[in-house]
Amino acid sequence: MRIVSLLPSSTEIAFALGLGDQIVGVTHECDYPPQAFNKPKVTFTTLDREATSAEIDAAITGHLDDGTTSYGLNEQLLVDLEPDIVLTQMLCEVCAVPHSLVQGALPAFRHRPKILSLEPATFADVLSSIKTVGDHTDRVAEARALISDLRSRVDQIAISAASRPPVRMLCLEWLDPPWSAGHWVPDMVGLAGGVEVLGARRQPSRRVTWQDVISAEPEVIVMALCGFDLDRTLYEIRRTGLPDVLRGLSAVQHGRLYAVDGSAYFTRPGPRLVDGIEILAEIMGGEGDVGRFQQVDVSGSWASPRPDPTSPIASKSSVN
Repeated sequence: MRIVSLLPSSTEIAFALGLGDQIVGVTHECDYPPQAFNKPKVTFTTLDREATSAEIDAAITGHLDDGTTSYGLNEQLLVDLEPDIVLTQMLCEVCAVPHSLVQGALPAFRHRPKILSLEPATFADVLSSIKTVGDHTDRVAEARALISDLRSRVDQIAISAASRPPVRMLCLEWLDPPWSAGHWVPDMVGLAGGVEVLGARRQPSRRVTWQDVISAEPEVIVMALCGFDLDRTLYEIRRTGLPDVLRGLSAVQHGRLYAVDGSAYFTRPGPRLVDGIEILAEIMGGEGDVGRFQQVDVSGSWASPRPDPTSPIASKSSVN
């Protein structure tokens, strides 16, 4: 079977099911596991990877208003790869190649591939997506085993979290302007022992105001920025700066503002979401592997945006 994955999350799922050798094409964003990075890339983005958060938001908003997309599909390469199955999605046109582009390429195929669209909106849906991929790739037993392992890890997290009171947590998916996280992230917060104060389960992420953040009174704030790893998130906080109105928040005053690798552990609906749940539990419990998250030093985060010669952006292969 020849598989093309048009989602970083489905690429991760396929590799986790032992399908790495059968993947013949991926997206420009597929960087995990490392073997995925060397696969032919059938997508690209028009976004400037060195742009600020505000500039990226403006560009994406412009595309949505115009009915266009910031993603491109190399249709000829897709056809030449002769896939038997294409893994794609219709959940979010901001996060991946639109389904319409995939459909538009179908007439060019000599043998039309199966289009498998994954649409997870909750953490349970993500586990169901693993089953779906397994069902369509003759990896039923492997999918069952992977799901069982992930559930076991989540159960262990829940047992540990049960010993402490729920924590009021806010996960932000974007910084400038601020966006609260949605879909499966509120589930992740709940499974880790917290309560998401702005994001709505099963609903898309949404733009909020800093006054909304203040009114929600989070005890902990987690910056899980879409498409950004930990270093890029910390850089984005430094160059954008945090608004002064947040100074009075309990989370800020008590040093409970954290940055994480949103791209790896929060915004990709795949197996590593469980790592994200573990990270949230560690943050709430005040312990854990600090290499997977970092407390934000707010003392240097209130100034106006400024250039940073240590910018990690130039080494990134894509924006998200």
